[in-house]
Amino acid sequence: MAGIPGFKAYDIRGKVPSELNADIAYKVGRTLAVYLKAKKIVIGHDVRESSEELSTALSNGLNDAGCDVIDLGLCGTEMIYFGTPFLDADGGVMITASHNPPEYNGLKFVKRDSVPMGYKSGLNEIEKMILKNKLGEKAAVKGIVESKDIMKDFIESLGKFFDPEKINPIKVVVNAGNGCIGPALDAIEDKLPIKMIKVFHEPDSSFPNGVPNPLLPENRQPTIDAIKEHKADLGVAWDGDYDRCFFFDENGEFIEGYYIVGLLAKSILKTNPGENIVHDPRLIWNTIDEVKKAGGNTVVSVSGHAFIKEKMRETNAIYGGEMSAHHYFRDNAYSDSGMIPFLLILQLMSEEKKTLSQLVNEMIENYPCSGEINSTIDKPARKIEELRALYKYGRQDLLDGLSVEFDDWRFNVRMSNTEPLLRLNVESRGDKKLIEEKTKELLHVIRN
Repeated sequence: MAGIPGFKAYDIRGKVPSELNADIAYKVGRTLAVYLKAKKIVIGHDVRESSEELSTALSNGLNDAGCDVIDLGLCGTEMIYFGTPFLDADGGVMITASHNPPEYNGLKFVKRDSVPMGYKSGLNEIEKMILKNKLGEKAAVKGIVESKDIMKDFIESLGKFFDPEKINPIKVVVNAGNGCIGPALDAIEDKLPIKMIKVFHEPDSSFPNGVPNPLLPENRQPTIDAIKEHKADLGVAWDGDYDRCFFFDENGEFIEGYYIVGLLAKSILKTNPGENIVHDPRLIWNTIDEVKKAGGNTVVSVSGHAFIKEKMRETNAIYGGEMSAHHYFRDNAYSDSGMIPFLLILQLMSEEKKTLSQLVNEMIENYPCSGEINSTIDKPARKIEELRALYKYGRQDLLDGLSVEFDDWRFNVRMSNTEPLLRLNVESRGDKKLIEEKTKELLHVIRN
């Protein structure tokens, strides 16, 4: 039986209406309520043109199954992560395609207490129910929809992660990318002593300044320009549903997410020594070094939010970080956030009396990296086996793709969960030239 195109490893995502539409959203609502035995589900949506229609269809499906809906309206994904336990709901759904182009949309799911729900933890069952047209009986008593604004509660909940009195009155460029973060930044603005320089601040479904994806080099320029024009101390840009944020130093230099993991670990361990920190296996040496220096313990996990969150729960980790700019916090229902890293970095800069470049430059010098390089190839699994044989003299690890470690350099290569891609990351101990040589060497093998 062929699957439904939009069902992915972590969520449902696809082009509207060919891969995701109101009919599918309605059926997802009907089956989700049955699968979770849900009486109450929290939903919210991003700024995309198709989001309202999908939201209405999803609500109708949930209601027809007898499930009540609490609709947060326009919000970020982390407000669903916060709102699901806060409102004592049986699950939550965020309607978003994050950083994808405007013609895409998607559905992200959590169970009670914001436990993640991916393809192997429920979405496969929902797909089967839809394919077999087993939507369940319509309920005798239809559920209701209640619109609720929890922005004030959400902003208050962030208070446990930072102390505004320890933040200096610095100048910060905040680039919302016309996504959902603007209203949240407005809501927290009077609690922070900083001056915000707002770029592409208004939510706009047409994305007039490009899709909100700061990983694309062409999308970084407006943040860099604003930092230079206003002589700002820092720049921060978010993706469309603001579960990720990206940092630029006072010179407009983009900081790789890898080094932000080390910074956040350092920040959290200052007041929580001895705690566990979870990280992904793509780039590791800097994180291990920073956590050790700060008196914590590192735990490695397979990449991807479902695996990181599971490992954090298993080890009671206080923080988990991925080089892809997903940052997870135990006191945030083990969920990722784009707001908390922003607040923690502001405070760390102020407490250490250092610029962001001063905080990260030593890390970058000690552990330079290639950044993630993607290659589209036909048979990625076969290519990994070829690399495994070629680099058999290194210490090998197969936790997530292939990691190979030598004394002075290491690499990780892994398959994408969603595309025919191989993703390569290379790092060294203080040797940029070696990185260049080895990256070139590996790409030659991968692409030929």
